[in-house]
Amino acid sequence: MSRHKREPGLLPRPIAILGALALIAGTVGAVRLLPAGAAPARKPPPAAPNYSLAASSPATPPIAAFVAFVDTAREPDFNLPVESRRTGVLHYALGHLVAGDDGCAPKWAPPLDTEQHQTSPLDPGKNPVANRIGRLRALGGDAAPVFGGPGGRELAVTCTRPGGLAAAYRRVVGAFDATAIDFEVRDSADRAAVLRRARAIQSMQSERRLRVSFTLRLRPDGLSDGDVAMLRATRQAGAEVATVNLLAPVEPRTAPEGRLRRIAEAVLTARDQVARAQAVTDPGQAWRRIALTPVLTGESDLSELDAHKLADYAAGHGLAWLSLRGVIPKPDVSRILRSIPP
Repeated sequence: MSRHKREPGLLPRPIAILGALALIAGTVGAVRLLPAGAAPARKPPPAAPNYSLAASSPATPPIAAFVAFVDTAREPDFNLPVESRRTGVLHYALGHLVAGDDGCAPKWAPPLDTEQHQTSPLDPGKNPVANRIGRLRALGGDAAPVFGGPGGRELAVTCTRPGGLAAAYRRVVGAFDATAIDFEVRDSADRAAVLRRARAIQSMQSERRLRVSFTLRLRPDGLSDGDVAMLRATRQAGAEVATVNLLAPVEPRTAPEGRLRRIAEAVLTARDQVARAQAVTDPGQAWRRIALTPVLTGESDLSELDAHKLADYAAGHGLAWLSLRGVIPKPDVSRILRSIPP
């Protein structure tokens, strides 16, 4: 065929050769990107435990789920909708509900200051903080009542009448149309109380959708044996505990280096304990069942850098939420933990 004349649709030979070479090179490159076939893939080394309170990826945004705790006895004037607009926080936990005089009547724990004891609103339906939950919901938020805590005895310990405990819990759930409740448990060694609580929770969850969380103290070695046994017994009784909220005491900034790392080590241990107690076969899937609540004893316990590490750690591990207890930190630290820019 003449150099100047070829059949329609055919490329000049030099261009066709170059195209063929390019196609071969591209095919080889594509094959290299595919998973290995007959050749066994090299097994990556096992990942080391992540003890760092840092983001899993530099691009990971701060956690969005922050739950603010309100002690309604100490802060009876706390205005949920006003504070939600001011801070951007939408989710709250309201404590604490304890046993009344007859053992089966729930009441809000009175303040420790005896001078305020007489004016404290103890009836579940007469708490000025909780009575603003409806207005908070209108803003897209919500609040969960918290049973137990340090200000009195939990109903599961005192209410031994058959059906009485479930009725007491229902009274609170119904008063606020609650979709979530929390138990700050301090009596996990009381086997009878553990089973009464579990059966009451199971009874309520069989009637309505109700998310339940347990707030438990985090120790340097994770959860106590009693708390782990309680989680297991609760599951075996048919009750579902969606989240275990870990109260993690924060060492002061004068403590030896690695105080946040020590919290991360304890949380990792607790994660494995929660996975076993709740029959989660893959411990990695238990992260979403964990919430973290640092407990501060001083305003300067957390720096802004510490707050960033905590927020990124919670986001990077997919924790259920982040919260705070104890002394209120500096405003910039609070903004970081709430994921609100200054």
